Amino acid sequence: MSLSPPAERTLTQLDYVRLTRLLTVAGDAGGMREVLAASDLVASPAVAPSVATMYSQLLVREATLAAPVKLTLCYPDDAEPARGFISVLSPLGTALLGRRSGETVHWTAPGGQPRATHILELLFQPEATGDYTT
Repeated sequence: MSLSPPAERTLTQLDYVRLTRLLTVAGDAGGMREVLAASDLVASPAVAPSVATMYSQLLVREATLAAPVKLTLCYPDDAEPARGFISVLSPLGTALLGRRSGETVHWTAPGGQPRATHILELLFQPEATGDYTT
């Protein structure tokens, strides 16, 4: 008997359904299908408050930058990178989804440069406030 290793990510069932639907329209970007397939799914009320879900606000620090940056993980239509709203389908957005505060995520920038971003803290998670539908 072999045991599967634990998933690296946790997604809410609602985020999973919405992202699966989004990919049917937008197509796969940056391996999101693999992320969805390899994630543990939980009901929204059961997700740990340290997990980055859709519309979570995160304080992150990129290895090459000294100052932390506040980001909000959002859907492509709401993305405004200059204001810190990053699409879940962007390379960094895909890397952050379902990860926990304290983790370092590795991703590849659009120009092909490898990057590492540390999640310092989740400043806000909708599910932690009882919002299970955002």
